[in-house]
Formats: sequence, structure tokens, C-alpha cells
Amino acid sequence: MTDTIIVAPLLIPLFTAIATLLARRRLRLQQGVSLLGSVAYLVAVAVLFARVVLPVGSTPRVLVYQVSNWPAPFGISLVADALSVFMLVIAAVVTLAALVFAVVSIQPYGQRLSFHSLYHFLVLGVTGSFLTGDVFNLFVWFEVMLMASYVFVLFYSGPEHTRAALSYVVLNLVGSAVMLLGIGGLYATTGTLNMADLARRLSDPAAYGIDVAPVLGLAALLFVVFALKAGLVPLHFWVPDAYAVAPTPITAVLAGVVKKVGVYAIIRLYFTVFATASLPVFESVLHGTSILSFFAPVLFVTAAASIIYGGLAAVGSDDLDRLLAYSSIGQVGFIVMPLAVAAAVSDPELRALGVVAALVYSAAHALAKSLLFLTSGVVSASFGTSSLDQLGGVASWRPSLAGGAFVGMLALVGIPPLLGFFGKLFVFNVAVQVLTTNPVGGQLVLAVTLVGAVLTIAYTTRLWNAVFWGTRTRSTTGVVSRRPLAVQLTVVVGLAALVVAFGLGFQLVSVAAHAAAQAATDTGAYVNGVGLMEVGR
Repeated sequence: MTDTIIVAPLLIPLFTAIATLLARRRLRLQQGVSLLGSVAYLVAVAVLFARVVLPVGSTPRVLVYQVSNWPAPFGISLVADALSVFMLVIAAVVTLAALVFAVVSIQPYGQRLSFHSLYHFLVLGVTGSFLTGDVFNLFVWFEVMLMASYVFVLFYSGPEHTRAALSYVVLNLVGSAVMLLGIGGLYATTGTLNMADLARRLSDPAAYGIDVAPVLGLAALLFVVFALKAGLVPLHFWVPDAYAVAPTPITAVLAGVVKKVGVYAIIRLYFTVFATASLPVFESVLHGTSILSFFAPVLFVTAAASIIYGGLAAVGSDDLDRLLAYSSIGQVGFIVMPLAVAAAVSDPELRALGVVAALVYSAAHALAKSLLFLTSGVVSASFGTSSLDQLGGVASWRPSLAGGAFVGMLALVGIPPLLGFFGKLFVFNVAVQVLTTNPVGGQLVLAVTLVGAVLTIAYTTRLWNAVFWGTRTRSTTGVVSRRPLAVQLTVVVGLAALVVAFGLGFQLVSVAAHAAAQAATDTGAYVNGVGLMEVGR
């Protein structure tokens, strides 16, 4: 179904970025334009969500917009289905909250010079990644997103920032080269880069003269890139340094939104596109013959390593920002673990449940971790340190800040009725469900997730006791910063309220997540929605 509303979430950040550049001589005007653009972006995403997910009495829609007069698969397609819209909602909420925080936390000179325009280009890249209908333009939008993030990591220009930025840039440039190599190989092998057309051709490779074996290797190259973007072990090492040196609002966006782009790419390509391709040689060693089943053990190993490493590193960290950064590595492992189960099973209901678990956990992590990073920014700016040894008693200084942070920590642990509880519940439910079909695999998944849950309790307890509880230390007795706190505290409390509200009103999140999982796993509906012949027809 063609609908021009798809273009709105792309045009709004693009025009806002240009407008903030033109208004850079007047800071108040620039800030107003930036905030107005972010609010308009949220409204556009909400309208798109209503068009795709909420029609009563009908299945979720697939909306398509062809950028040129060329039809799919020849022209550039923008595709909005329940999966892409679900991720867009996460991006819209987190980026608006982070921008409001940035207006009062970033130095005026930095805002006037480049912050607002770069910020909206970052949002533009994220949005394009979620809406693109072909693999090459996924690469293009990745680069738009990364070019803005490169500057943000180097935003404060100190030696530590330069070192982290250099590592971040080099690593992602290598990743971009690998991605481009994989995309070129896919085109040479299959003759198309449109995702719907790629899925259609891989469902019947003989009819198109496609050798599926090279596709497996090319899919492996792309997986390395997506794992890098998501910060999965062993491609995680850029995360602590980049998160520690970027401006606080950007760190919140990197953890809450940009990481989810890598997760989205894994779900979209491997569950929607590559799931249609089969290699019978796998049947003797795997539970299925599809390329997706090949990646099940890969997903499990990377998820398990991320959960264990991230949790242990967070427990041992003495710096607030780095503790949260290592926590993000572990939490992304929790997101990918149910995807590993979903990739391994052939039962469509259990596969969809695995994707639902990943999506619900993604939403909970985006809100809770963004909240905690913004809290860390308030603490660091106010007391001039993020060292756990020098902090303490912050709850007696700002009870509202401590209360918001406490909600974020409880969400990560998975305490009801917060949104994080349902994320944890779905992940454990998937682990229990797989016990009936694969006892050994189910026990491994359950064991890793239980260990990860214990580690989460350990480092959140340590964070609370070291930063917020107890008596105020010498560092926290006097407030170094005199910047206005009211807006920052409002953002933190507002995100905490959303964590509670989405938990209490989980029915809406559940409907959206199930619709998104259906969109991810129903390849035929995606192909047909783009306007191509349905798979298997």
C-alpha cells in the first residue's frame, strides 16, 4: 500500500538539520527549531504507527513509498511495516528526551556551532536505516548515522576523546568496507539488493540461477558488521571508550537507539530475507536447513559472551559511565539471546515469540539505559567526577534524581510492574519453551540468562549503594556545577514515568511487539506488501 506519510520521518530531521544550521547565529531560535523538529518527528512517527499497527479488525499493514517512478525492485523503496515502526517509536521517544536534556547541558558554543544539525542528521540516519527497503541504502543510511556519531565522540576534543574517536572511526570504516564488500557480493550472486526481491529469489534459487552457498558467506560478512554496530562481544571494545567521552545526551542515544539499528538489521535481514534460503547440507548438523538456522549457534555464542562479559565488567568497574557502558554490552546480549532461540527452532510460534522477547527487551533497555546515562550526566556535571569511590549520598541531594535512577535500575533487573519485567519475562519464557524441543540447548540458554540476571542485580546494587545511598562524601558535599537542574531532572523523571506507564499499560506494547514479530517472520507478507509476487506463489 503506497502512502506518502512514510517520507515524513525522513524529511523532518533533514529540514530541521538545515534550519538549525541557518539559525546558528541565534541560539534561542536554533534551540526552538531543533525542539520543534524533534516534536514533529515524534508526531509523524506516531501517525505512522497508527496507520501501520493500530487499524482495528485488520492485520498490520505494509506501507511502501517509491522514491522515483521506477517500481520495486528497480527503484528505491521505503518500507514501513510493524517492525520498522516499532523501532521508530523507540527512536522518537529517546531522541526527544535526549535533545531536551542537551539544550540545558551542552555548552552554548557547542550547540550553536554544530550540535543541533549533527543531532538531526544522526536521527535521519537512524530513520533511514529503519525504513529502507534495500540493502545498499541500508549501508548509505548507516554512513549518514555514523558520520554524525564520529563528530560527537570527538565533540569535546581532548586527548581521551581523540583517542576514542580514532578507534571508533577506524573500526567503523573497516566495518563499512566489509559491509560494502558483502553487499557487492550479494548483488553479484543474486542480481538484486531489494530486500523483498532478495527474499523472493532466495526462496526459489534454482529458478533464478542462484548458488546459495556464497550467500551464506556474504551473510556472515554482514553479520560481523551488524554485531559491531550492536556492540556484541567480541566486537564490543569500542563501546566503553566511546560512551565515556561522548556528550551525555549522545551517549543516551548511542545506547538507546543506535545500538538497536544493529539489532534491527539482524532481525530484518536474517529473519525476513535470509530465512527463505535453504542449504540441505546443514540438516545433518543443525535443526534446520535454512541460512537462518546456521546463525543460531553464532547468535547464542555472541549473546552469551556479551551477557557474561558485560555483567562481570560492570560489576568490576569503578567509574559510573563505564559501568553503564559495560552494562549495555550485557543487556544487548539479553536482546540477542531470544533471537538465537528463534533462529534455531522451526516452530513458527516459538520463532515469533523469540522476536517478541527481543523487541520488548529492546524497548525496555532503550528507556531504562537512556534514563541511567542521563542520570550519570547530571551527577558527573554537578560534582565533577564519575568515580564510584568519590560519590555517595546523592539521594539526599536530589531525591527525584535518585528515584528516577532507581526505577531505571529496577527495570534492568526486571521488577514488576515495570516494562523491564516483561522484557525479562519474555526472555525467560523463550528459554523455558525451548526446553521441550531441545533440552540441552534450553538448559544452556536458561543458565546463561540466570547468570546474567544475577550479575545485573549485583552491579545495579553496587551502583545504588556507591552513588545514591549512604552519607555524602567530600566530593558530593559541594555542588561544582551551577547549571540549571530542573529540566534535566524533569527528563529523568519523565523517562522513569514512561518505564512505569508502559509496564502498567503493557497491552499496547505487547500488541505492537507481536505485530512487529509477525512482520519480521512473515516473509510472504513483506514481499507481497512491497508489491512483488508473494513467496511460494
